[in-house]
Amino acid sequence: MKAFSYLFLIIFGFTSVASAEDKIRVLIIDGQNNHDTWPKTTMMMKSFLEETDRFTVDIERTQFTWKGGELLEEFPLDDGKQYEDLPKPKTDPDFKPNFANYDVVLSNFGYNAAAWPDETKAALEAFVGGGGGMVVVHAADNSFGDWEEFNQMIGLGGWGGRNEKSGPYVYLNEDEEIVRDESKGNGGDHGPRHEYQVVIREPDHPIVAGLPRAWMHTKDELYQKLRGPANNMTILATAYADPKYKGTGRHEPIVMTIDYKGGRVFHTVMGHDDQAMACVGYATLLVRGTEWAADGKVTLNEVPDDFPTSTESKSRPFEMSVSQ
Repeated sequence: MKAFSYLFLIIFGFTSVASAEDKIRVLIIDGQNNHDTWPKTTMMMKSFLEETDRFTVDIERTQFTWKGGELLEEFPLDDGKQYEDLPKPKTDPDFKPNFANYDVVLSNFGYNAAAWPDETKAALEAFVGGGGGMVVVHAADNSFGDWEEFNQMIGLGGWGGRNEKSGPYVYLNEDEEIVRDESKGNGGDHGPRHEYQVVIREPDHPIVAGLPRAWMHTKDELYQKLRGPANNMTILATAYADPKYKGTGRHEPIVMTIDYKGGRVFHTVMGHDDQAMACVGYATLLVRGTEWAADGKVTLNEVPDDFPTSTESKSRPFEMSVSQ
């Protein structure tokens, strides 16, 4: 299964060629997500990573899926397994990925995903805590609100029953100072999808080094009022939640890293659907963030020629060809 073409490498500035033993091993996990484009966005992220020739990517999916619909047929895994798309989320007792076989785990789960078996939860905690990498994309931070260690891993989250007991709201105020707001209230909110400007706050961090200090992101949900423990968390980028789009009037965290025990977590709230993920800025950050999560370094650091500007978003259509 292959997506895009070699042109992607040139466009996005990723031209390194790694031997099989040098490649970063990534496992994308999915199956239950309230965002019904998830079968396609999983394949998009797999393509973004593999086309750099820096990663190998596997996908492991719950046998009981939710909100997959026709896209499950359009973007199948072709792994010989049987899946059942249900009207409501349901725990898969056999969902037990071998996280230890990988360098990075990327979650494309979403709001209301059914709880995992305790054995699987413990395995992820051990994997990341023991030095593994994790990538959290958009609604993945809506998942598992009552899982304490998961909330520590992701830093901030929304929905899923999160409230003041989950941790403070975290944002930047008008003076661009980080605020940890412990006032009462539920976690998670957003207005209508719209284009918004991403502002880099830690320009020397390897994930964002060399990128424009401000750039426009394609139409997406702008998460706000996220809350959580936010321990050992670095805010790499924010976006202003404009009141005209039902925003908070605050600079909300958009891209973060979290040090969880011995491991590294890259967390981006961008990526609501295929239109949002087609953004050149999103794809660039996903690749860089995944590489960083693996070992704390970023070698895929060229800036694409068509990277978004401070006033104009840039995106590329996703085309996928399937070869048997």
